[in-house]
Amino acid sequence: MRFVLASASPARLSVLRAAGIEPSVVVSGVDEDAVAAALTDPRPDELVTALAVAKAEAVLETVAGTHGDAVIVGCDSMLSIEGEMLGKPGTPEAARKRWAQLAGNTGELLTGHAVLRLEGGKATRRATGSQTTTVRFADPSPEEIEAYIGTGEPLAVAGAFTLDGLGGWFVEGIDGDPSSVIGISLPLTRRLLAQVGLTVTDLWSLT
Repeated sequence: MRFVLASASPARLSVLRAAGIEPSVVVSGVDEDAVAAALTDPRPDELVTALAVAKAEAVLETVAGTHGDAVIVGCDSMLSIEGEMLGKPGTPEAARKRWAQLAGNTGELLTGHAVLRLEGGKATRRATGSQTTTVRFADPSPEEIEAYIGTGEPLAVAGAFTLDGLGGWFVEGIDGDPSSVIGISLPLTRRLLAQVGLTVTDLWSLT
């Protein structure tokens, strides 16, 4: 049973490897804006879950052609703060605006998950869910924010921060699952795998 991660995120890959799984990575290339635009007034958890499903489904044909038996996991993360859903800022200007909101504030990091089980090259079972974790941000100085933006790290991550990288210096604490903030919730993924008939310990690659 091959574990396939439908994500280019090095943070998600690192979490899985540290937790005993060596996944195949198949990047979905999903147009996230197009998926979001097709939804009608979704709740935050519905939005991230729909994006995760789109990513998992996008690689289904590719995976089915190479692995008859596999499990595909898709994820998407966004930060909800002051009623606004924040994805990847993309530019220094957007990251600067985000950190004006984040500094000294509290937000909710939501990660949607989709698990597809393939048997004999066909999708036989599906499970979805989302995890919400509260993040309490520090109040970094303008100089610290500029230095952080200058590294490029916050431009390509949901909410313009990381917990496991340079951004960790500017997080005072979290209430909830740390792996979800990094990008993939291990507890939720284990539960979703169980729903499609898989035991996470059977997927460990410990040799």
